[in-house]
Amino acid sequence: MALSSMPPTLAALASVAFCYAGMASLSLAMDRHHGQVRGRNAAPPAAPARWLLRSCGWLLLALAALPCLRGWGASIGAVVWAGSVSAGALAFVLLLAYFPRTAAALALPATAFAAASLALPP
Repeated sequence: MALSSMPPTLAALASVAFCYAGMASLSLAMDRHHGQVRGRNAAPPAAPARWLLRSCGWLLLALAALPCLRGWGASIGAVVWAGSVSAGALAFVLLLAYFPRTAAALALPATAFAAASLALPP
């Protein structure tokens, strides 16, 4: 069964948004980055929360492949997905360095945008 097509620009934006949110989730599972966002005196995330953040992060990174596959197909989509992972990570790291709370707060709207774009008809 073939995936329905998606405009390449929307596919790229959705994929980068999923990757941004995935990287945010993965980094918030780490004590250092969690402390950057919540404050130095904040307690590190509990083990179940850390597991949930890691699981959601990997799931979001895997979901980022769907818009790439819909926009470009399997051959080029895999390359675009790898670039999206890099672009999402770079965007999150740059925001985390200068605006840590904003960087974490943007992960939820990015996920909502990417999920909504997958729901659009072709």
